Amino acid sequence: MFQGFIGDTARTVAVGGCDLQAQKLIDVTEKALYEGISQAVAGNRVSDISRAVQECVESHGFSVVREFVGHGVGRTVHEDPQVPNFVDGKSSPKLRAGMTIAIEPMVNAGKPEVRVLSDGWTVVTADGLPSAHFEHTVIITDAAAEILTWPEKTLCGLKAG
Repeated sequence: MFQGFIGDTARTVAVGGCDLQAQKLIDVTEKALYEGISQAVAGNRVSDISRAVQECVESHGFSVVREFVGHGVGRTVHEDPQVPNFVDGKSSPKLRAGMTIAIEPMVNAGKPEVRVLSDGWTVVTADGLPSAHFEHTVIITDAAAEILTWPEKTLCGLKAG
């Protein structure tokens, strides 16, 4: 939190290494995040972000989780608009300069279905195959989204991220 505003970020890290397929999943998920961010400019629609993420993921043979989506970020962590990682055919809000959103692809190696465990917090893939998740909070501008959750980003001399 910085001056009453929330940031939201996530990164998947392979602790102790992983096989080539798991590394590909991680790499594609991170690439999909940046493909989505590239569409996060004023005048575009949320569905432009969604389409970029989905096309990147599915072109590599992976699937996008549909139960969890990106979202607006401000004084609370989950605000409107919702930012799906897939095109859902619903009306899609237009992006305006100054909007702050979290773009967060969640990508599965197998099928897109997930389930929440009994602790109410832990999410696993329904088919038991690996999953990856990356997220940045960005502010929409007329030229290009500005990523607010870079680890080296500083605000007024305070470390943010």
